[in-house]
Amino acid sequence: MNDDESRTFSPFSLLFLSFFSPFSLRLLYLTRIVDCCWQDIVEIMMKSWNNGSPAATFNNAAQVVNHTFFWESMAPNAGGKPSGDLAAAIDRDFGSFDEFKAQFSAAGATQFGSGWAWLSVNNSTKKLEVSKTPNAENPWVYGSATPILTMDVWEHAYYVDQRNKRPDYIANFYNLINWDAVAARYAAAL
Repeated sequence: MNDDESRTFSPFSLLFLSFFSPFSLRLLYLTRIVDCCWQDIVEIMMKSWNNGSPAATFNNAAQVVNHTFFWESMAPNAGGKPSGDLAAAIDRDFGSFDEFKAQFSAAGATQFGSGWAWLSVNNSTKKLEVSKTPNAENPWVYGSATPILTMDVWEHAYYVDQRNKRPDYIANFYNLINWDAVAARYAAAL
């Protein structure tokens, strides 16, 4: 690698360095204060949710969890439609893949300000459901559903490519979904 190549950053690395690192660093600082730095990140998130009265560590831990889950929901040369049991569940619970897309897109488009759109498995009924959450909140903290897909609708997720056109970002997101990863999460949630 020459000197020019070593100074080149991909959009992913720029996002990581500019966004993800501050949450991680702040979380490391805060977890030392609350003496839970050896816990799993999800345990820290759940403990700091504090039954809906989040502690200072919650936003940092949940943003690490949410963004990691988001990035793992995508892949290059992905997109298309799901297959197998996941496709059957989408048809069963939404009527069609197009109706799922309409509901998921609406959740992302109508989330005021910053937040997330989610596809989750309801823990009681085992049916798929679409939801949206503000800021760092997610379905795990509410305890009623297990997420299998998320779409980041914070402006930082789309501003560089789409400016303030969230609907364009949402439409393009379907070209990136790693349906194999989502299907594996679906199977694990049942």
